[in-house]
Amino acid sequence: MLILALETSTELGSCALWRDGVVSERTCPPGKSHSETLLPLVRELLADAGVKVGQLDAIAFGVGPGAFTGLRVACGAAQGLAVAANLPLIPVTSLEAMASLAGGERILALLDARMNEVYSGSYRLIDGAYVLHGEIRVSAPDAVALPSEPGWIACGNAIAAYPALAERLGAAGIPVQAAILPTAAALTRLATPRVGRGEGIDAALAAPLYVRDKVAKTVAERLSEGGRA
Repeated sequence: MLILALETSTELGSCALWRDGVVSERTCPPGKSHSETLLPLVRELLADAGVKVGQLDAIAFGVGPGAFTGLRVACGAAQGLAVAANLPLIPVTSLEAMASLAGGERILALLDARMNEVYSGSYRLIDGAYVLHGEIRVSAPDAVALPSEPGWIACGNAIAAYPALAERLGAAGIPVQAAILPTAAALTRLATPRVGRGEGIDAALAAPLYVRDKVAKTVAERLSEGGRA
């Protein structure tokens, strides 16, 4: 099975190729936009593996939540490649990818949403898959719901971004893995069983998962908080 994955939900952009359990990955160089670097990396990755797009079984992409521009980059690139080769797409959320990287049976994934907000999702490992319990939310750091039962791990860059959130996690006795971000390699591992079950979607139906529909604060909001217009 050959699966290409594209992940640009955060500043850590990447692409990866799954070939029968062996994963090759490329990371977007820092300081440049993902829109500028992702597709050249994809071409390099496939060329090094001797694989053409038409040979792929599916393309997975980071559907979100995350940086709005980054989500559009991965979704648009995945759609373009999939349409040309008539391939199914596998959308994978950034928070599920983070949960899979953290390991453990109960994961609270916390991604910095900027604008003093956090994307959060609670995942449980059930029959080898990370299943979302409840829904993915966006909220202020002090409004993130923390699990009360033992055995949870928190992961994601929101922990370091918001010290008050880190303090709440510490007070609740929840261990943290603050360096975890979603990666394309993680997407390939999550997408593989879905491809086997025929869960891919048509490229025309792919769309980013924004969770919120507000990109930036207004001038009035920035001024009310002591910022500049």
